Amino acid sequence: MSLRRLLFAAACGPALIVTPALAAEERPTDVDQLVVTAAPFAISMDSATTSIEVIGRDQLDIAPPAGLGDMLAGVPGLRSSAFGPGASRPVVRGLAGPRVLVLNNGVGLIDASALSPDHQVASDPGEAERIEVLRGPAALLYGGSAIGGVVNIIDDRIASRAPDGAVTGRLNASAGSVDDSRSIGGALTFGAGPLVFTVDGIHRQSDDYEIPAYPESARQLAEEGETAETPYPERLENSAVDLDAWGAGVSWIGADGFLGVGVKRTETTYGVPGHAHEEPPVPPPVPAPEEFVTIGLEQTRVDLRGEWRGALGPFDTLRFSGGWADYTHTEFEGEEVGTRFFSEGWEGRLELVQTERGGWNGAVGVQALKRDFDAAGDEAYVPRTEISEIGVFTLQRVDNDSWGYEGGIRLDRRELKSVIASRDFSSASGSLGVFARPAPGLFLGLSLSRTARAPTEAELFADGPHVATRGYEVGDADLEAEIATSIEGTVHFDDGRLEADLHVFVVDYDGFIDLTPTGAVEDGLDVFRYVQTDARFHGFEAEASFRIWQQGERTLSLDLGADYVHASSDMGPPSRIPPWAMSGKLIWQDKELGGWIEARRVSTQNRVSDFELPSDGYTVVNAGATWAPQSLSGAKLFVEGRNLGDAEIREHASFLKDIAPQPGRGVRVGFSYRF
Repeated sequence: MSLRRLLFAAACGPALIVTPALAAEERPTDVDQLVVTAAPFAISMDSATTSIEVIGRDQLDIAPPAGLGDMLAGVPGLRSSAFGPGASRPVVRGLAGPRVLVLNNGVGLIDASALSPDHQVASDPGEAERIEVLRGPAALLYGGSAIGGVVNIIDDRIASRAPDGAVTGRLNASAGSVDDSRSIGGALTFGAGPLVFTVDGIHRQSDDYEIPAYPESARQLAEEGETAETPYPERLENSAVDLDAWGAGVSWIGADGFLGVGVKRTETTYGVPGHAHEEPPVPPPVPAPEEFVTIGLEQTRVDLRGEWRGALGPFDTLRFSGGWADYTHTEFEGEEVGTRFFSEGWEGRLELVQTERGGWNGAVGVQALKRDFDAAGDEAYVPRTEISEIGVFTLQRVDNDSWGYEGGIRLDRRELKSVIASRDFSSASGSLGVFARPAPGLFLGLSLSRTARAPTEAELFADGPHVATRGYEVGDADLEAEIATSIEGTVHFDDGRLEADLHVFVVDYDGFIDLTPTGAVEDGLDVFRYVQTDARFHGFEAEASFRIWQQGERTLSLDLGADYVHASSDMGPPSRIPPWAMSGKLIWQDKELGGWIEARRVSTQNRVSDFELPSDGYTVVNAGATWAPQSLSGAKLFVEGRNLGDAEIREHASFLKDIAPQPGRGVRVGFSYRF
């Protein structure tokens, strides 16, 4: 049996084996966890026909301080773009950049993080109350930029309900050895009559991190005919991060809804590993000084959000949210200012939620954005562009308890205006799904969708050197919209002791936009051009949690996960497609003490595109423990060790995989306190 089939069988096994043993238990009617990103109306994780992951505050309290992509990496179906600790975006089912939409409370970040892998997301996971991830096309609710998935960072800066006490809050702090990291963050909420005020902030700082191997991979050294220096550097140069983010909000909360405004400021400076500009030696043989590239990000953001619950004909809830932001990304070459990127604009959405009638839920909505992008400097490879978009959508779902169906449609119009050309795109996206509950605790779903994505400003208008991708990029102003047709099968199972989820997907792309080498050279860089081809992605994600033993409040459980994605196009394999991975985590928990040990295996990736090297597989082992003393309610102390085997980890989804290995062995300690 092939490894792919073996993994698939192993993933399907838990759901298939337990089906005959399903007894006459009632299907749980309590909604354990509502996913607000999946639909404007209430949908629980165990009733969704799409692949969903939710990271709650309990997990975020002890999560390592990291960028969004690095924090989510390891969740089945998710990897990191890993452009150093300062810049990491989520990679979802092998897709990244403009195909994965990152939101803050349901609206866009209005930054430039999707433009290039060295651009940081302008929202830190440490600010979140929870993070929701939708894997696979979610364009119905959020537009074409969600063709690969959605990551929604949800915070409580604008309170939607009164606090449980006069004052509530949280405090988190930690320190780590591998990068000499230190972080502290917190939030405070208090009420004054119908008004609720919030303040929050986070600071995290880390130095260059320790590495377990020579910075350049053995494969790259062999291709260049070089050998590793000994001893190799103990730390990865230019990988330090310094981030500050703080904000405040005020809400008016009444019996029928709320209305609030919030403001946030983000400032961060981070290094870009492996990127240095060298001046010619004058006179020889004096060594050329290196000017490392560092990046400074600044953003000011203002949000308005509200909800009103009352009779509006067939609707019972009106919900709206909007944000305005002014963003600047500055690349420093040594102490000199190099290239600067600017993004200013607003985005808003309004939803009308229908009154539930006999299992029928639905909503209609409108979303609009206006953003001005500009760049200045030697590497301003994308010209000034004005971007505007408006979309209308509806989503309907009928749940008859034992079975049901759902569907939706979205119409979008997107305009991009630059000095090179002006383009406008009108597109339609739609989905249909059916689901059934043939036995207690078992949910089966099948969904079909057709989604459309308009090209980005870089794909259309780029023309210049792009150091982050080590190439000279050329866009094509005549590109058409990218169309994805997907089918996804879903299995949820929960019998109280075993929970299992399986998602199998196939996505066909008509007009897949890819960056391919031309063989030409410009300014000493290989020329890459954006072209369109046909492509297919297929794979699966599987997760299972099994309670091995329980006695009172003491439990021993095992979590398992696996994912796989295979991608091909008419021009060969697309670049940076992650290999398969599988993991196991043994968890002990009692009233005060908890502990866990985890092993994760990531395979070798030999299916690569032109100008891309294969990557070797690795096994990483992590472990940790927590203590929540009953004498101090709400407090938790923790210690964790990561990459205990000091494995050489190179993330295949990263442009830097062959010059920047991931951190080596490290220990982190910290505490969290909620009151």
